[in-house]
Amino acid sequence: MAHAFPEVSIHEGALTLRPFTSEDVEATQAGCSDELTQRWLPLPQPYTLDHATAWCTKVAHALRESGDGIHFAITDARNDHLLGTVGLKKTDWGARISEVGYWIAPWARGRGVATEATRVVGRWLLADQGFERMELKAAVDNVASQKVAERAGLHREGIMRNAGLIHAGRVDVILFSLVPGDLGAPRR
Repeated sequence: MAHAFPEVSIHEGALTLRPFTSEDVEATQAGCSDELTQRWLPLPQPYTLDHATAWCTKVAHALRESGDGIHFAITDARNDHLLGTVGLKKTDWGARISEVGYWIAPWARGRGVATEATRVVGRWLLADQGFERMELKAAVDNVASQKVAERAGLHREGIMRNAGLIHAGRVDVILFSLVPGDLGAPRR
């Protein structure tokens, strides 16, 4: 394999972003079964304990190893309780571009978790990993995800027609981006 992100844990304030483990299975199943999570992400329906087990113990790790991206469990730094996930996918190693995505468990919503995790991953990708662009795509009706993108410092670029797929069908998405100049600090 030519390219893969390093397997790391990132500690930032009240959050820890770390690899998924078997300890995350039940919380992952609960978070991915949530009605709002299911509305915006094309996850299996129903999202079973078997799906969660495969994600936490195999799939998330295999995606990193394949070079597709990296998927972090977002946890409370005090007690390691799963709050959601943030990850990079569809990584283009030649162009140094990757797409960020996330879901936040119902018990963690409204606390700025998605915003802070997206901000942390963006800094890590652009400053520490030397990438040139991070993209985020949010369905035009997913106002909460658009607010996360804006609060995390990403810039709205425009609408990509018919570019998203959710359970209800194809949707238009708003494209957001973050580039090194947006970080306000010199690159390493």
